[in-house]
Amino acid sequence: MKHEICKIADIPETGSLVIEKLVLVSHHLCPYVQRAAISLAEKDVPFERLTVDLANKPAWFKAMSPLGKVPLLRVQQNGEDTVIFESAVILEFLEETLANPLHPADPLARARHRAWIEFGSAILNAIGRLYSASTEAAFIAESEGLSVMFDRLETELAAGRAGPWFAGERFSLVDAVYGPIFRYFDAFDRIGDFGILNAKPLVKAWRKGLHERESVKGAITPDYPQRLHAFLQAKGSHLSKLIRRNEAAADERHHDQIRQNGVSISDSF
Repeated sequence: MKHEICKIADIPETGSLVIEKLVLVSHHLCPYVQRAAISLAEKDVPFERLTVDLANKPAWFKAMSPLGKVPLLRVQQNGEDTVIFESAVILEFLEETLANPLHPADPLARARHRAWIEFGSAILNAIGRLYSASTEAAFIAESEGLSVMFDRLETELAAGRAGPWFAGERFSLVDAVYGPIFRYFDAFDRIGDFGILNAKPLVKAWRKGLHERESVKGAITPDYPQRLHAFLQAKGSHLSKLIRRNEAAADERHHDQIRQNGVSISDSF
């Protein structure tokens, strides 16, 4: 490629491949980008992130991304660049080439993990339908569907979980996938109690552990909560209406407090 999109750190020889440089082409809110960032952090591999505006895609990004989506992983080997697209492919590439594997060694256990990663992608699709639902009825239907999906996950965790992570004591790619999923519920909890994770103690404990994991925390920028809130508010969905209703109520409480303190609203600004 003719263009240098950013300066990135040299990477030592790891695994079976000498990778000289890595750059993760990202978007601020994309949970699939976060998967790759968590995996790289868990493998203790230096990399650089380049964030693009998907509403105004630059020409170099369009040339790199056949599907027009993030993440992309730009790999420099022997002075030549290769771009890998699709998060599942990126995760498998990192597993095959870098040390500190996150997949289990046993083929059957590895296949099971891959299946639950796909289930995580299905949950993300359901979350997208939830925050995009235009009516209250559609929103309730999507929340109930999500609750059923997490019921299934609770059952799976109860069947063989002996530690803080999906597979017990060892952090895996399944954990890397579900960390960004639970992050949406941090935003939802600030809007209302939708009951999706109610009566699911193992799921809640897993969520808490992932929330505190350094690789999960480091997969987003500090302004992520504000960006996600603004995104949800701008959707024009039922959830957007709930956000506006909450903010209007908060403004009214603020004004009431000012009036109770004997200060006019106009004097408070």
